Amino acid sequence: MSTDDFTVAQRIHDGFDALTRAERQLANIILENYPVSGLGSITALAESAEVSTPTVARMARKLGFGGFPDMQKQLRRELAATISDPLTKHDKWATAAPDTHILNRFAENVIDNLRNTLQHLNAAEFDRIVTRLCRAKRVAVVGGRLSHTLASYFFTHMQMMRDGVTSIERNSSSWPHYLLSLKEGDVLVMFDMRRYEQDLLRFAEMAKARGVEIILFTDQWGSPAGKFAAHQIHSRIEVPSTWDSSVVTMFILEAIISAVQNQSWEQSKDRMEELETLFEKTRLFRKFI
Repeated sequence: MSTDDFTVAQRIHDGFDALTRAERQLANIILENYPVSGLGSITALAESAEVSTPTVARMARKLGFGGFPDMQKQLRRELAATISDPLTKHDKWATAAPDTHILNRFAENVIDNLRNTLQHLNAAEFDRIVTRLCRAKRVAVVGGRLSHTLASYFFTHMQMMRDGVTSIERNSSSWPHYLLSLKEGDVLVMFDMRRYEQDLLRFAEMAKARGVEIILFTDQWGSPAGKFAAHQIHSRIEVPSTWDSSVVTMFILEAIISAVQNQSWEQSKDRMEELETLFEKTRLFRKFI
């Protein structure tokens, strides 16, 4: 896989341990308002991070770029990608589409997305997320205009396995009401993909101010809400389509659901057995015998 497929943020996370103290300070400034923070002059970025300009150039080379200008070019490409609307994305794929069936092209992109995502997914971070979802007193789940479907799917499974789980409705005018019930140490699971939503950013900021621990599911570029998140999962989402793909995010969600079930089986087993009894009483599902 070409390093061109990796975002600057991915390269920073992958190589963070090899950076010097000054370079880590610089990296944190870049990630704080990513990718806009890296689009100014090298002097302005150095001053913002309180490091020298040679430190900026040296870190860019450590990340695999020829220098700071090359890193900026990549950041500009990423910024353009994050603000692409469906029509722009369609034109991009329509121009570059090979002469093969859409099923094959789509499958190839999804497989590549999954491979790339797993390559950058930190297993220890995954385990920490699972543990927090098992142990937190309360877990709330929220999504955006399209990502609310992922939030709903995740909520349904979590609610079957444990109590204290809340699905936050899509209407953002009601979100302050949900904040009233979120306390320090509670967990907020948030979904925000490009074209990142302002309401979710504000909600994340308010939740963080209340001591709520945010687990963010986002794309390879990273939602601005990431600055308030304790944990983040980045999934590749680009496919030959006007719309982005949720396949890889769903894959990770289902892996997390499975891990939560395994870690909390003694508690979730009793809850799920009780739920099945309720299903029987309501005759929700069809019986063939």
